[in-house]
Amino acid sequence: MCSQLHMLVLGCALVVNSVASCDYPIDVCGAFASGDVILGGLYPCHSTVGNIGNRTQPDNFQCSEFGVRAFVRMLAMIHTIETINESNLLPGIKLGYMICDTCADATKAIQSTELLLSKNGSREVKCSYTRSVPTVKAVIGAQYSEVSIAVAKLFNLYLIPQISPTSSASILSDKVRYPSFLRTIPSDVHQTKALAELVARFKWNWVGVIANDDDYGKSAVQSFVANTEQLGICIAFQELIPAYIGLGDIVNKIKNVADKIQNSSANVIVAFLKSELVIKLFTELLERNVSKTWIASDSWSGARDVASMHNIDKVGNIFGVSFKLGHVQGFEEYLKNLRPGPTATNKFIEEYKRLRFECTEEFVNYTKCVSASSAIACNLTESLKLKSPMACNYTDPSSANDDFLVENIDVTYSSHIAVRVVAHALRNLLKCNDTACERHVDFPPWQLLKEIKEVNFSQDDGPFYFDKNGDSANGYDFIYWVTANGHSKFEVVGKYKLNEPGVEVDESLITEVIPESKCSESCKPGTIKKVSNISCCYSCIDCSEGTYSDKWDMADCLSCSGKTWSLKGATQCRNKTEMYLHWDEGYAIVLVTFGSLGIVLLFIIAVIYTVNLKTPAVKAAGGNLCYLIVGSLMLSFCSIGLFIGKPNQYTCQIRQPLYGISFTICVSCILVKSFRTILAFKRYSQVQAKLKKIYKPLLIILFCAVMQGVICTMWLIFDSPQVDERSTNQTMEVLIQCSEGSNVGFGIMLSYIGLLAFICFVLAFKGRKVPHAYNETGYIIFSMLVYLFVWVCFIPIYVNKSEQRSAVQASAILASDYGIICCHLIPKCYIMLFKKEANNEQRYMDKLRQSMGSVFSVESAMATAQILLGDGQRCNDTLRKRRGSW
Repeated sequence: MCSQLHMLVLGCALVVNSVASCDYPIDVCGAFASGDVILGGLYPCHSTVGNIGNRTQPDNFQCSEFGVRAFVRMLAMIHTIETINESNLLPGIKLGYMICDTCADATKAIQSTELLLSKNGSREVKCSYTRSVPTVKAVIGAQYSEVSIAVAKLFNLYLIPQISPTSSASILSDKVRYPSFLRTIPSDVHQTKALAELVARFKWNWVGVIANDDDYGKSAVQSFVANTEQLGICIAFQELIPAYIGLGDIVNKIKNVADKIQNSSANVIVAFLKSELVIKLFTELLERNVSKTWIASDSWSGARDVASMHNIDKVGNIFGVSFKLGHVQGFEEYLKNLRPGPTATNKFIEEYKRLRFECTEEFVNYTKCVSASSAIACNLTESLKLKSPMACNYTDPSSANDDFLVENIDVTYSSHIAVRVVAHALRNLLKCNDTACERHVDFPPWQLLKEIKEVNFSQDDGPFYFDKNGDSANGYDFIYWVTANGHSKFEVVGKYKLNEPGVEVDESLITEVIPESKCSESCKPGTIKKVSNISCCYSCIDCSEGTYSDKWDMADCLSCSGKTWSLKGATQCRNKTEMYLHWDEGYAIVLVTFGSLGIVLLFIIAVIYTVNLKTPAVKAAGGNLCYLIVGSLMLSFCSIGLFIGKPNQYTCQIRQPLYGISFTICVSCILVKSFRTILAFKRYSQVQAKLKKIYKPLLIILFCAVMQGVICTMWLIFDSPQVDERSTNQTMEVLIQCSEGSNVGFGIMLSYIGLLAFICFVLAFKGRKVPHAYNETGYIIFSMLVYLFVWVCFIPIYVNKSEQRSAVQASAILASDYGIICCHLIPKCYIMLFKKEANNEQRYMDKLRQSMGSVFSVESAMATAQILLGDGQRCNDTLRKRRGSW
């Protein structure tokens, strides 16, 4: 089958040979040097193919726009080959090269690849290429991934090793589709991850992405977006720009992308673009005065042509990811003394020197324009940017040199490493030592490919080797464009290592202020993000009560623990403020002051009453009962102190019974006085006699007090007051107060006192017409009205003002106590202190007789005196002596 196919293809081969030998002369490649082993090179020394869009027949391509960066990379390959030839790495073996121009286009690159694969001007077509030995043993290149993807399919045919120093598309790691492709840089899988980590490092979560509209750009965008999703970064927009710079509609495409960038709220743009497209885009944006922060892919992160643009600093901050930058020894001197090798042909060097050092009419006119006006007013074309200021001073441009190319030396290390990889693989394949190589150089490329995959040698920054996908295991450097005096330089500010998480960035090396790039403003502590349809776009809402957030841009509020709490929008939880009537509060001081004054006043009254104990005023006021009233009022005043301070179980259970029983005793004494008044002036002796039988003051007081004691005891047993802590979600306060337990018990206690007070009021009201000089009913009526009024007002206030209950009840107690003092005790003190003449029995009896008049009998007068003065025997003796005068 193969023999038949071979005969069929043989005719085709003749045609192919004819076409190749006629249409593609070998000098089209541009750079050649003979050697025992020939290395191919594919570099885009020109960036544009002029007729690519309107070809009507397969004629030659017309390339233009000389590319300095690619040219310097190519020179690094040549310099490394010459350095190896001068060393003893491959003793007796000379490396040669054939370098072709891809013109940054895949179609043109395929043509150049055909030339590299041809032998004697033609390329054989066979069933098997196992024994085929092409002239080129390995190829360095291409630069762009789109081009490498295209030409790799041809190199796969021979399994010719293709080592790219710059193509980073992740698809090229597929060894099934691209088995002979390797690269001295990491895959874009790592680059896009490094870029995403860099964006996350600066906390940018709202970025735009633009890329070449080719396999490289689409793959890079897809990988970058996937990495950003894992880091919580959102993509504001994705735009593609045609990779072919000579496209007729490229200007409109650039304008559309510029519109998108200008109108977007994203302040950070990640660009996977060729440097030529970046220049066109930046030119458009500079005209619009648009400034953003740019993240450059490896394809333009160190582009001198971009960095040399006028007003490049106004386009914004520029970060970039670059392959590991290393030093190529002797290369700087090589560039300063640039010339082809002794037996080499290099049309690229000839063209560069012509463009750089040849004096042209265009350059002369531009020089005159600058001298007459200024550089800004003169038209600076791309060709003039390459021109040396001393161009017209050289008589032989081919021999002229300067240090212009040295500025692009930082992009050459990966090309240097690629050649070194081939040299070390050849050393292993040819079994070389320091003096000679054992094997012959006529070997098939696939044998060299096997050795290249296993290569491992030391460089300045450590060992170099390929992983299983043919990718370099080296990481990246992060660079920052520092612009000063109109010139930009690239500062290494960080690193990304493939085998370590995260990125390293030294922010002290970044002198400019880096703006934020977020879809929404950051949510301050106390708020959280309420995400909308896009995870990075959100509104800020306050944390609810009982939760908090103490960091910026938190997704969820944290709950308060233990007894801590927080208000709405809190940044931390705190202990609630305990609310109760503190001793140092103004109102508490007032209560304590009046309570203390009341006790002092009662003590003074007790002294006055003791001194005047045998006088009619004290006897009429109740005699020894006055001490009981004073003592009960003192206890009532003391209970006020239990309403102040932080409540506890004991104070809650003591204060109400203490007040209830003490004030009950006081009201019981007043009840006895009311009863006594009615009894003293009752006209009908039979009724008076009956009332006198039940008039037992001590028993009445004891009974009333015992009844109140029973009520309080039952209250304490079945549902006693407890400490109650109340708080709401809307405040940071916890109200600590006494819960009265059973409101029924509390109500019965107060109602019982009120009932006694009401009985006193009724009895006093019924006896209001007794003689005025000895009538205490008015004081009793007034004091009981004061008490009833105070406590009737107390009830609604007590119910509605729960946080002020202690103060309200203490105030009511004070009012009640002072009402008793002012109505019952102080008037008698006034008589004893200021009307002593009226405070004797003779005067008292005379007034009693006068007030009773003739309507009462002597017996009635005697009974009245007995009751009022509490001394019946003396009263009877006095009445008998003066019976005649009545």
